[in-house]
Amino acid sequence: MFSRRLQVGGPVNRIAAALAARTEPHLDLTVSNPTAAGIEYDAAAITRALADARSLRYEPEAFGLRSAREAIAAHCGAESERVILTASTSEAYSFLFKLLCDPGDEVLAPRPSYPLFEYLAQLESVQVLQYRLFYDHGWHIDWHDLRERVSNRTRAIITVNPNNPTGSYLRRGDLDQFAELGIPVISDEVFLPYELTAEPERVCTAGNEHRVLTFALSGLSKLAGLPQLKLAWIIANGPAGARADALARLELIADTYLSVGTPVQLAAPVLLDTSGCVRAQIRERSRRNLQRLQPLRPLLVEGGWYGIVQAPRTRSEEEWVLTLLAREGVLVQPGFFYDFEREAFLIVSLLTPEDVFSEGIERLASAIT
Repeated sequence: MFSRRLQVGGPVNRIAAALAARTEPHLDLTVSNPTAAGIEYDAAAITRALADARSLRYEPEAFGLRSAREAIAAHCGAESERVILTASTSEAYSFLFKLLCDPGDEVLAPRPSYPLFEYLAQLESVQVLQYRLFYDHGWHIDWHDLRERVSNRTRAIITVNPNNPTGSYLRRGDLDQFAELGIPVISDEVFLPYELTAEPERVCTAGNEHRVLTFALSGLSKLAGLPQLKLAWIIANGPAGARADALARLELIADTYLSVGTPVQLAAPVLLDTSGCVRAQIRERSRRNLQRLQPLRPLLVEGGWYGIVQAPRTRSEEEWVLTLLAREGVLVQPGFFYDFEREAFLIVSLLTPEDVFSEGIERLASAIT
């Protein structure tokens, strides 16, 4: 009766079950929602912008209202003609999979990374093959492994810059490698503004790459800490002919859905203008919380808002998370949520309010050291 693209049901994982059954309060070190993390917003400016009376008129444009695209282009250092608005980066992926892939085609995605690509690809009847990131005084792409996974059905390579949760940025040499392969690149850059260390070789954006067809993704969810307002974008680039062809096809896809609401598009210039104070708060909190994490010798993180610590292999990651929740009242995430290739890694959010983070890390340290 139902499509094979949708796989639902199955047992609830033990961590979710333990959390649902818990009645006592706990310290949540997994907070990833800026609107629930004590971040201060310019509420007056935001609500005024969303109350624009022009929202009462419906005048759709396939790629989004020009005023919004121009504001985003100015913020990102791109031309507005290369900007395509979507309701979310998840929708941006769906547009790009429609653009690049036929059913059964393949895209490559990093491992470890955020566990969303498989679901998004599955809904488009696309297969995901994972290429390896390895850790050696920082995270790097295993280019031998990536090249081994390229086949005649590979239609795109996904990269996350900086990666979530490893916090590793692309290097300039990585762009050279992508260009050599000649396969379209989807660069997820939602955490791009949240640098934590200085790295002169890191890539600020792949959106200016012209040697290979490239699509850089971002949105208000992370850039402005406003996930509820549902505005994201694709910035397309590459060789002129291929880029023009891609934009013509994307225009048809976008015009079919017209999913972005008028109020948030009209408000976009103000939302971008007021976003700097939000990013500054998040960066400062993340840096201070990363300092609090140093006694546990976390893996090197260059950007984003996650930290990774290694626990003794005396327990599995699942057992560590369950034990920390039951005995210490502290919630962390296991590395296997992000497809870490070995154990035992625990993931914490640097976005967590500082008082909660400080006490939580003290409890975590006492348990694993």
